[in-house]
Amino acid sequence: MPIDRRDFLKLGGLAALSSGLPTLAQAAGPAMAMAGNADYTLRIARSLVELSPDHIVSTTTYNDQFPGPLIRLKEGRRVVVDVYNDTDVPEQLHWHGQFLPVDVDGAAEEGTPYIPAHGMRRLSFVPGPGGLRFYHTHVVAGSDLTLGQYSGQVGPVYIEPRHEPGNYDHEIFLTLKEFDPFFSKGGDMAMDFLRPAQRDRTLEQRGESAMQASLASGHAKGYEVGYQAFAINGRALGSGEPIRVKQGERVLLHVLNGSATEIRSLALPGHVFKVIALDGNPVPHPADVPVLWIGTAERISAVVEMNHPGTWVLGDLDDDDRGHGMGIVVEYAGHSGKPQWIAPPPFGWDYRLFALPNTRATEPEQIIDLTFAKQNAADHSFNRWTINGVAFDMQAMKPMFQLAYGKRYRLRMHNGSDDIHPMHLHRHSFEIASIAGQPTGGIIKDVAMLGGYQSMEVDFTADQRGLSLFHCHVQLHQDFGFMALFECA
Repeated sequence: MPIDRRDFLKLGGLAALSSGLPTLAQAAGPAMAMAGNADYTLRIARSLVELSPDHIVSTTTYNDQFPGPLIRLKEGRRVVVDVYNDTDVPEQLHWHGQFLPVDVDGAAEEGTPYIPAHGMRRLSFVPGPGGLRFYHTHVVAGSDLTLGQYSGQVGPVYIEPRHEPGNYDHEIFLTLKEFDPFFSKGGDMAMDFLRPAQRDRTLEQRGESAMQASLASGHAKGYEVGYQAFAINGRALGSGEPIRVKQGERVLLHVLNGSATEIRSLALPGHVFKVIALDGNPVPHPADVPVLWIGTAERISAVVEMNHPGTWVLGDLDDDDRGHGMGIVVEYAGHSGKPQWIAPPPFGWDYRLFALPNTRATEPEQIIDLTFAKQNAADHSFNRWTINGVAFDMQAMKPMFQLAYGKRYRLRMHNGSDDIHPMHLHRHSFEIASIAGQPTGGIIKDVAMLGGYQSMEVDFTADQRGLSLFHCHVQLHQDFGFMALFECA
């Protein structure tokens, strides 16, 4: 049924403005936020999101808005959150990037209880580590594009660190997201932006041979997911309020890629980004870059000096995605007119840019080898994904690896596919030890993009007891086998 704009506004579906997101207490209302002695309240429900005046989508959100309200916490200070599920299906709420016990981390594979349909759970935990984290649903969507991260269940978390990084005049939170998903057959993921670019020829020959054999046997390429609408903070380019700045200001951008499947890029003509943190963790060497490349579930905090007056588009490099909404206007005081877009020169994204030169990670106590492979269209025309030849079994949920508490491990990951995989380890952060055979150290993350037919090594200390989920953060991959459990006694 058609919906009147005034009625839409009453539903509270408008996303936060680009100049900053409301705090959770503001978004939920004081009574709701503090009800039952909880510090904060989140409600999961179907609602409407106005991407533009002529494009309103129905999706599942937190507190009737997209993105979900910004939650600001104090590192080390216990918080209580009430989560209500007003939908007809059980839900999980994952506190991505935090070091939390299994019962609140938000993954059924680890044993976190579900938030029952039309029920609630009270969660109590000590936030940490400091920096930009986020919360999102963590359920299997499979072939249902209304569930999981295809929905609007994404919201930023900022945990106030004990020592605030950088000097800036004000901060802005940006959540990047696609809407109106659909299935397509095949399609190649752009990956020429990653550095180093060297491929492992053995991995490539094995992966390409398997694909050619599958196609020769009559199989089409497996399903992929595409999108028809794109937005930053729930508004398509040109439909929301601009980011208003003054010449000479230093603006701290906290950028979250809330996509279910996509890698995103951002550029601002005439400006550079000084990256000060990756996934909420301060980098050893803040560096200026002309483009941000952000894998699924990655976060970047970067300071931009506003020294190029005008009206500009802060947007994705992909002309089609930007044209369908993936951008936001940056408007200097005293300037107006049509926002301008100028494509930046080619730029290679390399995590090592943010490491100190000649830094190497400390040698681990044990190395775990992991090989990832794609079985084309093997599961009802969906690609099946395996780790060391095994697709994760959601029924058995059997741990693949046993860890010793306090021991330092190195995951040596080999990508036997041509896809980029943003690899995520729950309840831990890890240090990147090498990329495509090139050693490095000091870069701490919880998601890292592993290039097609490349290898990467990451180190972590097993300091969280119980089960920890390891997976590719592309929803379509994790739903079809790309997960494993580590168990720490």
